[in-house]
Amino acid sequence: MRAAGPGPGERPGWAELLGAALVGTVRRTGASAGVLYLLDEAEQRLGLAVLCGLPEEVAWPWLRIPLATTVPISEAVREGRLVWVGSQEDMARRYPRVAASMPYRFALAAAPLPGRARCWGGLVLLWPAAHPERAGRRERGHVTAEARGLAHVLDECPDPPRAPGQPHRVPLTEPHPYAARTPQAAADYAERLPEGALALDLEGRITFVNGVAAALLGRAADRLLGTRPWQSLPWLDQPAVEDHYRTAVISREPVEFTAPAPSGRRLRFRLYPDASGISVRITRAPGAGPAGPSEGRPESSHTDRPVSAASRTAHTGRLYQLLHLAAALTETVAVSDVVELVAGQVLPAFGADSLVLSAADAGRLKITGWHGYDRQTIDNLDGLPLGTDLTPAGRVLSTGLPSFFATVEEMAAEFPQAPLMSDKRAWAFLPLLISGRPIGCCILSYDRPHAFTADERAVLTSLAGLIAQALDRARLYDAVHGLALGLQETLLPRSLPAVPGLTMAARYLPASRGMDIGGDFYDVIRLDATTVAAVIGDVQGHNVAAAALMGQVRTAIRATAGAPPDRVLDRTNRVLIDLGGDLLVSALYARIDLAHDRATLASAGHPPPFLHRPGRPGLVVGLDPAPLLGIDTGTRYPVTELALPPGSTLALYTDGLVEVPGTDADRTAADLAEHLARHRDEDVERLVDHLIRRAWPTGRYTDDTALLLLRTTGQDGPAPGPPAPPDSRHR
Repeated sequence: MRAAGPGPGERPGWAELLGAALVGTVRRTGASAGVLYLLDEAEQRLGLAVLCGLPEEVAWPWLRIPLATTVPISEAVREGRLVWVGSQEDMARRYPRVAASMPYRFALAAAPLPGRARCWGGLVLLWPAAHPERAGRRERGHVTAEARGLAHVLDECPDPPRAPGQPHRVPLTEPHPYAARTPQAAADYAERLPEGALALDLEGRITFVNGVAAALLGRAADRLLGTRPWQSLPWLDQPAVEDHYRTAVISREPVEFTAPAPSGRRLRFRLYPDASGISVRITRAPGAGPAGPSEGRPESSHTDRPVSAASRTAHTGRLYQLLHLAAALTETVAVSDVVELVAGQVLPAFGADSLVLSAADAGRLKITGWHGYDRQTIDNLDGLPLGTDLTPAGRVLSTGLPSFFATVEEMAAEFPQAPLMSDKRAWAFLPLLISGRPIGCCILSYDRPHAFTADERAVLTSLAGLIAQALDRARLYDAVHGLALGLQETLLPRSLPAVPGLTMAARYLPASRGMDIGGDFYDVIRLDATTVAAVIGDVQGHNVAAAALMGQVRTAIRATAGAPPDRVLDRTNRVLIDLGGDLLVSALYARIDLAHDRATLASAGHPPPFLHRPGRPGLVVGLDPAPLLGIDTGTRYPVTELALPPGSTLALYTDGLVEVPGTDADRTAADLAEHLARHRDEDVERLVDHLIRRAWPTGRYTDDTALLLLRTTGQDGPAPGPPAPPDSRHR
């Protein structure tokens, strides 16, 4: 991870500015660690940008987080509010995926970063386990104010901030002012202690060891410095040892445990953490006799064992990695989600640089996603034959066994042509099997030679099974969702009619998944040269029945569109009741008379429209309420008359636009009406998008939304331009 600051005379960039600001936030709030995420609006995900107070291995599963994921930071940014998690029990109940990968005691706050023109991302703060579980109003307000301060720093950044590939790490503490003046005195003091003294940084590396500790550990001090205990001392290479370290560094609580040493004695380790690292006391465990045969291992058999970069996380870390990835894969929906998750979390975990995901299709391997390759290489790899031993992927799928190649020479020895297909230097080919049936292949590749440890091979093979399940499910979702979306779009107008004196723009935004088809609809019907009917509605439910009923409602309205608005709704209501279904429909019908600058509206339980007229403020139109369609044949639908002078804008919408979680729908509607007035001179195509972004700044809609804008320009006004393509108009 990057930790270097600007050089002499250089102006600090956004990373250095944010790093300093984040450290200040952590200190002022009394937190033990802080993490700052930046929002990628195009990709709708959060990228870890700045980190302090946490080791790298704890942060890697959270480098990139889809905004729709159920974790505290994404929820805070998505809903624009502070999220507080006061305990591990609270975390397990509300966010089980996070609790599975971080089973430690701590308190957490996540807050959005609201800038002047956009939400920049989010802030995560961690407190030690001793922090009270409940946060008072003052503390919540303090955290929210700090988040606003960080957002202000982002607003003023000299260069556009964006989440880097690796986060910028900043130290949380400065060296003690007396440390530089008395290093020898401190070392002499530690040497005079009758017990072992060891110091670890937050990454777990040994930064100091006294003579007693070196003697107890059975290794020279110069061979311990800079290493992690569970790497340089094989007898400490146990899952529990690393877990004790993680508990200390995250929970900031003292931890004590014993472990058998090669000398045959058991040693007691006491860990005392703070913001700068961990102090470790090492003594002989009282009353402990010689270790049994299974406890002591001669160090010589492992003394010089090489440790690769990817194996620096010990067994406990691997277990939490697997738990985290398994939980994350269960939340993936589309194939693109699976590719993003594997690229964002699996590659960093195993030190890989590139990825190819292939699926079996008609006897060939079709590439469904990739990362770290150029397009030409992907084109060369796409469509390789399935079930052949001529390629590594083909053999892996024919045998169902993974293959690992640590060097180009190993690959060339078995497949002479394969290394020529890319410039990679090591590969892991993992078969994706469902009930023994090959559905594809996952290829991890490295830019340098990479020796795969037995631990890595075992975890990668297990992970391939999880990826296979997720990919198979995602392919089915993509197929079904494509069918559902195609059906939805056929039930909506492909374009809006060209009407002199009127400009229009519409959007349909589906929030559903799979075969959940929304019932929102809109339509514009040209009645004569100067009269137009506009309708918007919402059918209960998100299924095929709702979509079918929506089509019937549109047909019924079109059949009677020339009648007055109340008659149109009354006849449509009778049609629904005659159909005998149990679904209800809200609808708003507007008849616009351009010759007389008037509009006549009637509503059946539908949200009232927004209106802006020249020289007047925007408002939410007051309509007399009436029941939903499909309830009672005797229902009356009151009519409302509106003046629409040239330059007026009328906005019809469904409730998904204003029913934003955590907000009041009436206040949201009033705000959007004011926004309509403030942007009265804006083109309707841009304005319709601005209204949607105003209501849903994160772009993640919890309900289907339809929005139709109509602006009167006068009979001599500009003719409307060509309609937007269906994808941009209705998606």
